[in-house]
Amino acid sequence: MIPWTVIDTAQMPGGTDMLRLKQRGAEFSIMLGTNELMNSRLSGSEEALAKLSCDRIRGRQKPKMLIGGLGMGFTLRAALTELGDDAAVTVAELVPAVVAWARGPMAEVFGTSLTDPRVAIRETDVGALIRSERNAYDAILLDVDNGPEALTRAANDDIYNLSGLHAAKAALRPGGVLSVWSSAPDSQFTRRLKSAGFSVEEASVRANGKRGGARHMIWLAVKSAG
Repeated sequence: MIPWTVIDTAQMPGGTDMLRLKQRGAEFSIMLGTNELMNSRLSGSEEALAKLSCDRIRGRQKPKMLIGGLGMGFTLRAALTELGDDAAVTVAELVPAVVAWARGPMAEVFGTSLTDPRVAIRETDVGALIRSERNAYDAILLDVDNGPEALTRAANDDIYNLSGLHAAKAALRPGGVLSVWSSAPDSQFTRRLKSAGFSVEEASVRANGKRGGARHMIWLAVKSAG
């Protein structure tokens, strides 16, 4: 078996552990301590995040989407496949090294997604970007941390708490959708979304899509069109 090689490391802002990019043949893994945050072989639930979100804004003219977390680009590439040429997609990534990895050792994984004219990459905190906008987006997709239960960075709680959810709702256009990926269900977060005034749907998806794998959770929280 081909052994894993550590390609690079990066400090997580506000965190204590280091992110590590590892490679084994054509396979990549991003680790935080002993936790694997993502693997290039497991893309199903991140792709589902994009597809389910795009289904809810299909038919809109010049849709604007914000994706929180670049990761390995699975959500971005799936969104670009679903969206038309008139769409605009902003990706907010807090860790500059993750963007550098996407353009460097993982360039083949990302393909042409980062140079797509519809895409803008912002090296910033997605929470700060959300709080700075009003009625700006048709869809906000959050694949930050392991979900509402912050693992990599305590400040991520500010995205998922009630104040953060109200900010996300304000940043959405009427009828827009806030979609949140998580490694596990969280009934308290479902209640919090409803308390913020969203209509909420939960979708259980497989880590490797139709090929199975662990079950992950996606919340689809829709802002009233009124």
